[in-house]
Amino acid sequence: MSAAYGASESAETIPDFSGLWVHPLPGFEPLSSGPTALVNRSRRANGTGDILKLTGDYANPILKPEAVDVVKRHAELGLAGIGDPNPRNQCWPAGVPFVFTNGPTQLVQQPDRVTILYGYDHQVRRVRLNEPHPAQVIPSWYGDSVGHYEGDTLVVDTVAIKLGRYSMVDWYGTPHTAALHVVERYRLIDPEAAKDGFARDAKEHNVGPGMRNPNPRGKYLQLQFTVEDKGVFTTPWTATMTYGSGGSDPTTWLEQACAENIQWYPGKDADVPRADTPDF
Repeated sequence: MSAAYGASESAETIPDFSGLWVHPLPGFEPLSSGPTALVNRSRRANGTGDILKLTGDYANPILKPEAVDVVKRHAELGLAGIGDPNPRNQCWPAGVPFVFTNGPTQLVQQPDRVTILYGYDHQVRRVRLNEPHPAQVIPSWYGDSVGHYEGDTLVVDTVAIKLGRYSMVDWYGTPHTAALHVVERYRLIDPEAAKDGFARDAKEHNVGPGMRNPNPRGKYLQLQFTVEDKGVFTTPWTATMTYGSGGSDPTTWLEQACAENIQWYPGKDADVPRADTPDF
């Protein structure tokens, strides 16, 4: 679908983010320098992070002492092989920026808004274009998101992200407060520009060479996001997600019923209800 445009924009100048976009494995792409996302302390023999042992780097200087303690507790659970509840395996709304890792992504662009769809559990965000945040915002799971286009880039600003039992910004249990503020920048990049994100991602995730493909126009989707929360972090930090093409056929989206398919978390303290016998 063609993108939105305002007084200083035209349909020709707005980037077209249509199609499905996928990231091979859950997790952010840390930057090579500067304040950035946590990495996994547990490594495989090949040096990449071990997704079966999610132990966040609680020595990362972006964390305030209280956050260090939370991440360390999650790391200890991971090392002990104990189930560690998070929004995804508990079928809860993921929140921002955790939701960036929720499977296939689609951006539906309209004149006054962008709707962002996430494949895992069919979660949805709505971004109002060319509007400010209200003076008083009621917190919600995905917060209040407003956006605008800056040339070839969609900029999204999100505040008022609701706190809940499993509120966290990443797979390592990093917490957040009501002060969480996230700025996202989406743009299409060519294969050469995408190599940097792929290289940084390959250091953290065991990504095979065939797991990334450009879209029919030969482009990838890059999301660069900055996270700020003075209650948890010592400084704002930035990371990226570099998405390959998931095709343009909407039937490639798999239907999911998370509350009835809790394969990711077998722990006894799971919130998801279970039936003794099938109801079909």
